[in-house]
Amino acid sequence: MKLNRYIPVLFAGLVLAACTDMNTIVPESGTMLKQQVQETNAAVPSRAAASFSGLFTIIGQPNYFGYGTPDDFGVLMMLFCNDLESADATASDNNYNWFSVCGEYSSRSANYRNPVIRYKTPYAIIAAVNDFLAGFGEDEDNPESLAMIAQARVLRAYSYMLLASDFQFNYTEHKDDLCVPICSPEVEDPTNNPRATVAQIYDIIMGDLNYAVETLEGFTRSSKKFIDQNVAYGMRARANLNMGKYAEAAADAEKAAAGYEPASIAEVSKPTFQDISEHNWIWGYDMTADEAKIFKYATTSSWLRSFSGWAYAAGTATYTCINKILFDKIPATDVRKGWWLDENLYSPLLDGLTWDAGEAGSASGQAIADFEYDDKLAFVPYTNVKFGCTPLGTTDNAEDMPLMRVEEMILIQAEGYAKSGNESKAIQILEDFVKTYRDPSYSASASGRSLADEIWFQRRVELWGEGFAIHDTKRLNKPMVRFLGTAESTNVSPAFRYNMAANDGWLLMRFSNSELNTNFGIIDNGDGELPKMDQNPTLRDGVTD
Repeated sequence: MKLNRYIPVLFAGLVLAACTDMNTIVPESGTMLKQQVQETNAAVPSRAAASFSGLFTIIGQPNYFGYGTPDDFGVLMMLFCNDLESADATASDNNYNWFSVCGEYSSRSANYRNPVIRYKTPYAIIAAVNDFLAGFGEDEDNPESLAMIAQARVLRAYSYMLLASDFQFNYTEHKDDLCVPICSPEVEDPTNNPRATVAQIYDIIMGDLNYAVETLEGFTRSSKKFIDQNVAYGMRARANLNMGKYAEAAADAEKAAAGYEPASIAEVSKPTFQDISEHNWIWGYDMTADEAKIFKYATTSSWLRSFSGWAYAAGTATYTCINKILFDKIPATDVRKGWWLDENLYSPLLDGLTWDAGEAGSASGQAIADFEYDDKLAFVPYTNVKFGCTPLGTTDNAEDMPLMRVEEMILIQAEGYAKSGNESKAIQILEDFVKTYRDPSYSASASGRSLADEIWFQRRVELWGEGFAIHDTKRLNKPMVRFLGTAESTNVSPAFRYNMAANDGWLLMRFSNSELNTNFGIIDNGDGELPKMDQNPTLRDGVTD
């Protein structure tokens, strides 16, 4: 078998070089000074374009940091962790699960590779953006250059938002609490760079996004892997939502959604969410076959998608599954119920599909669930079939990943209006979306939940597997509820079966030893303790009760 089945190991001794000041680099080092870079960019515009394109590879390039491990794939890896640390997504507790640290929350260890990658990745983007921006003068007026600058600043804002959500609780109640260090050429001493507050981090985020929204007016991108004004509006909608500026979030989300239509019921009645050209994607990561083959196991196709023939998911039955307590709340009339197998390994999304493994045999329709050969083991209950591969059993792992969809923007509009005093409009937006594109029988009041919890429920189902789950839980100041008091209530493995209070300090990421040993200005997060099996059995979240 192609897969090397071995146990994840600890990783220590990493050195983070997050911030770079180009003005301090001497010519003898072989690196150009800031002024030289600006002159070169002006003389050879293709140099700036090449540097700009490279900013986007950090989002999902396999083995970006060169660890040679299946958990090194940039922002996409971070998004996967965000879901596995939530109540809604889970994977088997076995010797092949490189992300078991997320299930058990040992991802707070300062020596583990998992949290190091999740810290290094955003700062690698931020540092690369800072270096890229340093290549332009303040009087830059070339429209192409300005568009690249604006897109780079959106990437920087996105990176800071990911860090802020990992290292501190929500903005609305904790804006004056410590967050993460600011990476900037203006930092005088990187070895003594204290954590900024959440509010200070969001000042940078909003400054970047405001600039991008204005600068990208009229700009047309060459591919949805890049950023246009819709993406900038969408990112600012997320930021405003995080900050509790609900009316502003709704207004930005409406602008971000302009020109896009949600995927239809028919379109999501089969495994999909795999191609950047899908009309409902506003922004995505465009994985190529050449890029994936750098290390095919370090891809979302290997871990999140259940239909890859070169994968940890299928090869070791480490399938990413929905938590039964959420699955059970999805109405049978909702097409999204079929995005996961039920307890009997049935999903209508398997009908009409064929998994052809050549000499190893093939299976069609519902038989795919039990089909086994060397590179695929049988599906397990609640396995996700939301994310497709073409063909089934592919060994390319070149499937793309959505980073922003119009459906998210519609749900931000609903939440924004609901929390800024216009509940009737929020209900109309929510019902129009769900009834038209997911469940014709839907009523926003049918579940008996509050409107806020109903919108969160829709986010949890619609955006499942796309990296929002634990950040939403913290943003909404909700407990993380994986089971309802008994082992039978959930399909989560015993080691991952526990609930965490909304204010549990263990929800916050810790800084790696490599950062603490090079930046002595950091005061680490220290509250909370490693969760214990079956702890807090009476906690409820208002959605899965």
